[in-house]
Amino acid sequence: MNFLPPDFTPAYSEIFLLIMVCVIMLADLATGEKKRYITYYLAQVALIGCGLLTFVSFSTETIYTFSGMFVDDSMADILKIMVYVTVSAVLIYSYTYVSERGILTGEFFSLILFATLGMMVMISASHFLTLYIGLELLSLSLYALVALRRDSFAATEAAMKFFVLGALASGFLLYGMSMVYGATGSLHILNISEAIQDGVGNHEVLVIGLVFIVAGISFKLSAAPFHMWAPDVYEGAPTAITLFIGSAPKLAAFAFVMRLLIEGMGAMVADWQGMLVILAVLSMAIGNIVAIAQTNIKRMLAYSTISHMGFLILGFISADWNGYSASLFYVITYVLMTLGIFAMIMILSRSGFEAEKISDFKGLNKRNAWYALMTMILMFSLAGIPPMVGFYAKLAVLQAVVNAGFVWLAVAAVIFSLIGAFYYLRIVKFMYFDAPETEEPLTVKGDVKLLISANCLAVLVLGIFPQSLMGLSLYAIQNSM
Repeated sequence: MNFLPPDFTPAYSEIFLLIMVCVIMLADLATGEKKRYITYYLAQVALIGCGLLTFVSFSTETIYTFSGMFVDDSMADILKIMVYVTVSAVLIYSYTYVSERGILTGEFFSLILFATLGMMVMISASHFLTLYIGLELLSLSLYALVALRRDSFAATEAAMKFFVLGALASGFLLYGMSMVYGATGSLHILNISEAIQDGVGNHEVLVIGLVFIVAGISFKLSAAPFHMWAPDVYEGAPTAITLFIGSAPKLAAFAFVMRLLIEGMGAMVADWQGMLVILAVLSMAIGNIVAIAQTNIKRMLAYSTISHMGFLILGFISADWNGYSASLFYVITYVLMTLGIFAMIMILSRSGFEAEKISDFKGLNKRNAWYALMTMILMFSLAGIPPMVGFYAKLAVLQAVVNAGFVWLAVAAVIFSLIGAFYYLRIVKFMYFDAPETEEPLTVKGDVKLLISANCLAVLVLGIFPQSLMGLSLYAIQNSM
């Protein structure tokens, strides 16, 4: 029997990242605490190398390898490049913050890169086992990252809640996958899609499996009513870890939904569409209404995330290319906004002080007018106020859901968005109309100042010229589905 080796080319970036993580762990042992910056630069080199490998191997063709378990297509390449950029920005923003709090360790960089590897596997998965392996690699890394500050009771408690609920969600997902396997006789996503289209398998069994799969997906998206972990984890984790959890994994979660529901179970759209409608309405309602009562900025942003995931789901409900591309556009812009706002929270924090209250933004304009302006751009964008990119992201998913015939759902989304505008604009009011609680000036490293300025201005520029990103999102979906 002749063994034919698989084509490793589509997985070069994953292989390179795995090698670099091993190098980083060995380098961390050799350099010690005084030269931790070497580990930081190696992590950035790993991300740049992955970006170059993904860019060089970019192709409009869809390539399958590893017995059809791994796929390389336009959507995967674009999402991976976005993941590299996001994680690199997270490391730049976080460097000073984690060094002042004693968690600038080799474990910090290794776990973040392992989580990145998990996201990359999820994005390119074409098999239920590959999807689950990528998901668990990401999840286990996140559990450890939340608990990284072992002297913090809040972080330990948050990690325990995250782990227990995450294990429960993984169980739901596995049970749902097993039901689908039992009904179709395959774990390959394309084979499952063909079996469902051909009417193979018991429909009732498939629906039961679908319910459990949607429940597992909802947890990973932090969509209501499976959102319970998000506020506690966002609040309890160090802000640098919260920044990471709230940004890059959302890109992988989008790919997870596309691979599982759209590619694998697209023929069951009549069954999962109604489930997603319920998730979207609950997420927008709970997220926006409960956020108003929050005084902790990280908890408020957790509920904000829940509401934004409701908007993201609207694109999937439309069940067409335009809706999927609108959701891709939405998740990219959401990640961009999340990077900026959590970076601002870390800038307001200093050694021995955590900026976790909404009141910490009071008088920011008097302390630093430039950062107040950048924060105002982010808040306007999160609220969906033109000409920020957040407005066009919401408009895109609303148009998609209206075209699908769900006019009432679009009206409900607009109403909840208006409710949500209150807690974003309240922060703008604090920055410009309230007296600062401290006169201490904000001192920021040059690279962070440059990056956050570019980050926030990108939110404005992409809002004025959204066509390029919208076109890229549509191109990625059309060449991959």
